[in-house]
Amino acid sequence: MNDVTIYHNPRCSKSRQTLQLIEEKNIAPEIIRYLETPPSEAELKNILKLLGMPAKALIRTGEAEYKALALDLDSATEAQLITAMTQHPKLIQRPIVIANGKAVLGRPPENVDEIL
Repeated sequence: MNDVTIYHNPRCSKSRQTLQLIEEKNIAPEIIRYLETPPSEAELKNILKLLGMPAKALIRTGEAEYKALALDLDSATEAQLITAMTQHPKLIQRPIVIANGKAVLGRPPENVDEIL
């Protein structure tokens, strides 16, 4: 299986653990370092669709960027949140793994077993 993609942040322990779990299954995923190469708005919309979650569920509210942007999850639109995440990729929960037409958030890392 080589149609596995991970949106990865090598500084994140959960992201490293998730990547390790994938590699232990002899899978060589496409690794996207999303802080360096953020997803486009269209890509992020597709990821959210595959995850089956709204944009506000993918926002990291503890990040300084979240506070600096003064985002309000209750009043911001889906489009506003998606734009914020593409412009400030630190706001995106990680890691995200896509395989077999599905996606999961690797928190905990074992979540990837659901789609591999």
